[in-house]
Amino acid sequence: MSDVTGVLAILGEQQGTGVLLTPNLILTSAHVLGGARSATAAAPHEAIPGRLAVVWSDDRLDAALLQSGYHLGTPPPSSALATDRPIPGCEIVGFPRVQRYDGQKLDVDQFTGTVLPMAGLLRRTLTVELDHPPVTATEDGPPPLAGLSGAPVLADGRLLGIVRAVPRGRGHRRLECVPLTAVLADEEVRRWLPHGVAPPIRITGTHPHDQPYEEEYAEAVGAAYRRTRIFGLDELGKRASQWDLDTAYLSLEAASKTPGSPDRVPQRIDDLLASRPRVLLRGDAGAGKTTLVWWLAAHAAAGTLGPNLAELNGLVPFVVPLRTLRARGNGYPSPADLPGVAGLMVDAAPDGWAGRVLAAGRGLLLVDGLDEVPAEEREAAHTWLSRLLARYPRTRCVATVRPFAVATDWLGSEEFEELTLLPLRDADIQTFVAAWHAAARLDGDAEGNLAALERDLAQQFRHNPTLADLARTPLLCAVICALHRLRDGFLPKTRWALYSSALHMLLGARDEQRGIGTPDGIGMTVDEHTELLQRLAAWLVRSGQTEFTREEALRQLARALPGMPRISEQGTPEQILTHLLNRSGLLQERTDDVFQFAHRTFQDFLAAKELVDGDQLKEALRHAHDQQWHDVLLLAAGHCTRRDLPVLVEGLLAAGSATGKRDLKTTLYVLAALAAEHAAWLDGSLHGRVRKAVKSMVRPKNRHQIDQLTRLGEYVLPLLPEPEAVPADAVGPVTELIASIGGHVALTYARAFSEAGHAHRFGDKWRYFPAEAFARQIAPHLNDNVGVLLVTEAAQLRVLSSLRGQQAVQIIGDFDGDDLALGLDMHQPTFLALGRNTRVADLGFLRALDCSRLGMIVLNDCPRLTDLTALVDLPSVSVQVTGVPRAEIIGADALGDRLKAQ
Repeated sequence: MSDVTGVLAILGEQQGTGVLLTPNLILTSAHVLGGARSATAAAPHEAIPGRLAVVWSDDRLDAALLQSGYHLGTPPPSSALATDRPIPGCEIVGFPRVQRYDGQKLDVDQFTGTVLPMAGLLRRTLTVELDHPPVTATEDGPPPLAGLSGAPVLADGRLLGIVRAVPRGRGHRRLECVPLTAVLADEEVRRWLPHGVAPPIRITGTHPHDQPYEEEYAEAVGAAYRRTRIFGLDELGKRASQWDLDTAYLSLEAASKTPGSPDRVPQRIDDLLASRPRVLLRGDAGAGKTTLVWWLAAHAAAGTLGPNLAELNGLVPFVVPLRTLRARGNGYPSPADLPGVAGLMVDAAPDGWAGRVLAAGRGLLLVDGLDEVPAEEREAAHTWLSRLLARYPRTRCVATVRPFAVATDWLGSEEFEELTLLPLRDADIQTFVAAWHAAARLDGDAEGNLAALERDLAQQFRHNPTLADLARTPLLCAVICALHRLRDGFLPKTRWALYSSALHMLLGARDEQRGIGTPDGIGMTVDEHTELLQRLAAWLVRSGQTEFTREEALRQLARALPGMPRISEQGTPEQILTHLLNRSGLLQERTDDVFQFAHRTFQDFLAAKELVDGDQLKEALRHAHDQQWHDVLLLAAGHCTRRDLPVLVEGLLAAGSATGKRDLKTTLYVLAALAAEHAAWLDGSLHGRVRKAVKSMVRPKNRHQIDQLTRLGEYVLPLLPEPEAVPADAVGPVTELIASIGGHVALTYARAFSEAGHAHRFGDKWRYFPAEAFARQIAPHLNDNVGVLLVTEAAQLRVLSSLRGQQAVQIIGDFDGDDLALGLDMHQPTFLALGRNTRVADLGFLRALDCSRLGMIVLNDCPRLTDLTALVDLPSVSVQVTGVPRAEIIGADALGDRLKAQ
């Protein structure tokens, strides 16, 4: 494409110009084509492949649409006049013939002018008067504006229309143009546009400072969010503490929280975000929520998102870190405040800029950390977000929150869809290990042992399920990578030991390994560092904050230092704070004089230690109803002595018993069980009370309760009732709980429910269980229950080929025809569904199968699968297609009413 986004030279019967309406549709003047059914396109210094087909033309309007088989670039946003007053500062960009040079090479030209809304009103045309007359034509040359037909008329970069003609007179300064609204009013044109395309933005004038500022803002976003911290590399490295985000970014898996949604099947988060304008993204601590927000912001601003998220390219990201607002004591931002809330290094925006961006539907609102707003203030956050989106309804939005901080469907009235980040799979862990060590190698490998360490750790993860279970979030996986490197392959065994070792690495081993003494004249032991930091962490938790200012930190240090004379003798509170910021590796400056812990998990871990050390467990238990304290209470279990742990467990049981809210009761009983599991010794009667409490909750009523009980894993399974004792309305949640726990042990319980007539509940849960064992023990029962077997992995498809007689099968993923034929070879399906397949182009693989009993095929989101002629000879088969228009389906006429295309 040319440097002028979306503008091409069109070579038909004569030379003209065209502009992209979509990445592969070009709008130009009909007279440029001269009645031809195709044309070619060109751009300076770049060939445009293939011929462009004419798919629509209107001689009355003098406009035509050309279609390319290739992605040609990003089209300008569309606009429409909403005023009868002149609009100066508009531009026209095109390829006049007079602009050719050096042997007739193409070049682009640019004109500025004023749109005159009243001048062509009666003829329903758009009139532009150029600011300056064009160059004078030579006697034997073309007219000065020949070749400009079809050129876009742009106001602030938005397409208003295309040039049609240059009327005689007025010194070639008046241009007659076709308004874009007239083109889009044609029903046939609209059929060629993507479904849900945004309507033109109504404009009343131009804002010449907006575009230059927007470019500066995009650069500032990139500078702020293109680099991130990878845990363990800044601690062990020798130079930069930040790394390119693309090196660190791992595309995570997520699933929809909507019951019965086809997107309950895990997909990469990039794919799920593509079709959802508004998303509430839930994820555990360290799951990668903030990293995803940064990645989206940086790439959207730069226009470098891949095909799945291409429609976000060019949107203006507004990152709203709620923790920063809390730390500064600021209220929720108005539209005008949005550019400044993230502390970007950029000048103030032109007046009204953010509002214009949002009104145009070009805003991407990224609200990070709803869980970091205190529970009593979340309704205010909800009101702010609701009002902002009601005022600007075309704004795309992603908001992040921890899993249980807000109720299910909390933003449902604002049309948010909920997605949940899933734990890293084994393959994801291997990918992360490779990426972490690749980033480490960027910093040099003086010892030459990184490759060997990477191989060893990858091997440990493959053969040690307990270790892999500790690494199911990117944060914990990075902690393990760092500790493995520091300890030459030796790793802690529990989550608490993992955190403790990580803190020791940050607070002690880091400077020792690097041979650093006391460069600032302050020397502290690991325990002394920990004492100060845990006091700061506990204050943050008590005040409901995750960020703090320098003044706030100094006040907390001033209270602690009198009890630490060895440290207070070495410096003032200001010097001690500077030392902690420079040397601990646990504190980061978020914006000017606003700081935070390197990760919220470390803040909670240290706060829990302070509460236990200070004999303040009862204070913590008074906050058991507050979700923000739940991680602190759980982490406290790792710090408890034999005397303290019963206090914690009994306090959680008492808090659960006291509440009438079943969701909260379930959460507190689960926390009690998790704390009890950590005990080396705990009174047997107390263990019994914990089991009894959890057992009272094992008929969950909703997804929240299922997710909480799943945290206990196999502990829950023996507490489940027998299948025949489960009421009909509770079977679904109980079987969902079994599947969510998954694994070999859970399979025994899944089999019991399958044999009791509930196998159909597990048809779409194969991925949670060992593939071969599930195929032997569960799949055969699906036919008895008319259940559909869902296949999402290559290993499952291979196992499917060893089964016989599966009646209903749904296969989701990129499998080719040979894979499908092999997997279905031994079956006589009555129902077959294919989904999210970009490889299969036809149903020829069915010819290798016994389709005598096949009655229905469903094809969902299979964009290349347009040839259905294989079904013509199967008269008993009906087919339902979504994602491909009927007009593009080969064999549609022969199939007649048997084909339903949506």
